[in-house]
Amino acid sequence: MPIHIPRLRRWFAVAAMGLSMVVVGMYLYARWRVHNALKDVPNKLGIEVQQSTDNFTISKSDQGRTIFTLRASKAVQYKQGGRAELHDVSIILYGRDSSRFDQIYGADFEYDPRSGDVNAKGEVQIDLEANPQGLTNPDQALPKELKNPIHLKTSGLVFNQKTGNAYTTQKVEFRVPQATGSALGVNYVAKQNALTLVSQVEMQVSGPIPAQVTASRGVITREPRRFVLDQPRITRPAQRLEAEQATLFLRTDNTVERIVASGNLRADTAGASDMHLRAAKGEVLLRSERNALRTAILSGDVQIDSNNKQPMLANAGSMVLYFSGKNQLNKIHAQQGVKLAQHSAPSSAGAPALVSDAQDIEITAPTMDFFVSDGRHLDRGQTSGDARIAILQGAGQRTLVTAGRFQAKFGVAAGRTQLVSLHGAPDAKVLTTVLGQPDRVSTSSTLDVAFRHAGGIDSILQQGNVAYVDGERKAWANTARYTPVDQMLVMTGSPRVVESGMTTTARTMRIHRATGDALAEGDVKSTYSQLTEQPNGALLASASPIHVTSRSMTARRSPARAVYAGNARLWQDANIVEAPTIEFDRDHRTITAQGTAAQPVSTVLIEMNNTQASKPQITNSTGKNRASKSTPVTITSARLTYTDNERRVHLEGGVVAQGADITINSNQMDAYLAPRKQSSATQAPGIQSSIASAAAQLDRIVAAGNVIIQQPSRRATGEKLIYTSAEDKFVLTGGPPSIFDAEHGKITGDSLTFYNRDDRVLVEGGNSSPTVTQTRVAR
Repeated sequence: MPIHIPRLRRWFAVAAMGLSMVVVGMYLYARWRVHNALKDVPNKLGIEVQQSTDNFTISKSDQGRTIFTLRASKAVQYKQGGRAELHDVSIILYGRDSSRFDQIYGADFEYDPRSGDVNAKGEVQIDLEANPQGLTNPDQALPKELKNPIHLKTSGLVFNQKTGNAYTTQKVEFRVPQATGSALGVNYVAKQNALTLVSQVEMQVSGPIPAQVTASRGVITREPRRFVLDQPRITRPAQRLEAEQATLFLRTDNTVERIVASGNLRADTAGASDMHLRAAKGEVLLRSERNALRTAILSGDVQIDSNNKQPMLANAGSMVLYFSGKNQLNKIHAQQGVKLAQHSAPSSAGAPALVSDAQDIEITAPTMDFFVSDGRHLDRGQTSGDARIAILQGAGQRTLVTAGRFQAKFGVAAGRTQLVSLHGAPDAKVLTTVLGQPDRVSTSSTLDVAFRHAGGIDSILQQGNVAYVDGERKAWANTARYTPVDQMLVMTGSPRVVESGMTTTARTMRIHRATGDALAEGDVKSTYSQLTEQPNGALLASASPIHVTSRSMTARRSPARAVYAGNARLWQDANIVEAPTIEFDRDHRTITAQGTAAQPVSTVLIEMNNTQASKPQITNSTGKNRASKSTPVTITSARLTYTDNERRVHLEGGVVAQGADITINSNQMDAYLAPRKQSSATQAPGIQSSIASAAAQLDRIVAAGNVIIQQPSRRATGEKLIYTSAEDKFVLTGGPPSIFDAEHGKITGDSLTFYNRDDRVLVEGGNSSPTVTQTRVAR
């Protein structure tokens, strides 16, 4: 059958038109299917849907305010399960009170209409931003300005359109104005406006104080605006800080306003002097400009200790640290039972350990303020309230220093800060207690403490109305300086010491607070009062005060002895002892005097004699001898000892006894005195009575060694002399004794006895010469 080309053309034309109609119909049908598919998505969501040609938007509202809006440039729905793919997605979360402007955006998401989950298929960016004026502005209005949003980057994010919540188990990277970091997993709760970094939180903090921060978990909330870290750890070179929880409170621009760390706060610093801090809570406040430090508050049993050659420990209920604009620490305010303790360093192996040199120091006060220079070193400090300093030493000794307020000065030695000085006023007081001994107390108007470079207290200086009490010993002065190492108290400015009836004044007084020994220097004068009359005594038997003067004095606590040196002079009534050195025992009333070649010991005794012994004695109505005459006898020697209950003055070394008309020289001499009750009974009335009544009266003398007796007209020598005052009799033996008289020559015998009143001389011979010759020598 022939093919007609024109017909074939017409058939092809009709077929082409029909095919064109089919293609157009299929296109229109496919478009209708896509259009209906897009309509099915919002119908299945059950919310208002707006759609443009190039994008697709889903939003949810409550009471006329949009809670969130989801926008995508393209949406593809699948038949199975009704799932849809969303591309180039942006989700804006406004919050139920329109106070947020949080954004979630990424390239590819998958939407499950059954669960309401929108799953990210790749990288997701999140910006968290507050919008405080959102409720007052039109719905979905942009914030007036975006202030440093918190930015996060993650993957595998799941956003639920029904709740507005979002989460991921993948690694999250975040950035805030002062730090960048990461975490494993994130969870966002829309109703609470809270973002949780699930685990393994790590941050690098920049700015003026860079640091590395790790935490087990982190939570960022909108109200209050804060970032909470669990088990945080902050590390810097040679520094570490830990706590159970730390909370960063944020400003509206997401910068940190303050930080609160709570639960077993610990901070450690390594270096030449390791520092360790412990507290229940710590709070740091930051300035808005450059996030500089403003204050740091530590509370709850705050403890700071350092491990170095002189370990130091500080305790307080709370501490406030104040910073300047350059993040420099300039003040520390500590309160609630503040205690600062410095322990003595242990003695090195092989080094001698001095108990008195080891000191543990504790400073306590209700409040202490410390001021810092250069942001690193303590410059000064002051206390308020009932402040006290405790010095702990060995052998159970403790010294407590108190004052109304202390002002401390610090310095730097060997690269570390230490106390240099401490000033206390008013009402300063130093109390020293030793086990088994009475307390020793000194008070004054002001007090200054100087510290040693090696640690410990060097001296304590008290000034103004100084008073010191040590058992029965009391002392007063204008100034007192105490050194704990040797436990010596030095008093100047009219010092005066009173103890058991003894009063001593001098220019300077030194008191050893451990032993009780005292040393007075310069114009020393002691007065012993409260004495009881000793009838059987002699030189020191009166109840009158005993006075001693010298350049210096050393007094021993046990036994109660005092040594006076430098032109010493001791006297009671008319009885006088002078020597370069005099040792006086108050309890036993003994004297030990030591002289020198240039200045021998000197004492004056009284001899009572009868001027008319050969004639009948004239007595007064009381029966006492009115003819008795008192004659002073001055005795010098290199050494003198005397005990009042023995009534014997023992003299040694170049002894010279000089009376009115006679001088006795010997190597040593014992002068025996009459009992006071006896001497009082034989006193003569009249002018001499007042002197003789209190003077020690000579009873007899026993001299030995190179004895020489000199009178105006004769000279006698021998080895031993016994002189009896009542008879005015001299018995000279040894040598053999001899008497030389210018008129009658020399007389020698085994024993020579002569009487000063009538010039009789009795000469006795030995076995070979038993004759006795008596002669009278005219004067």
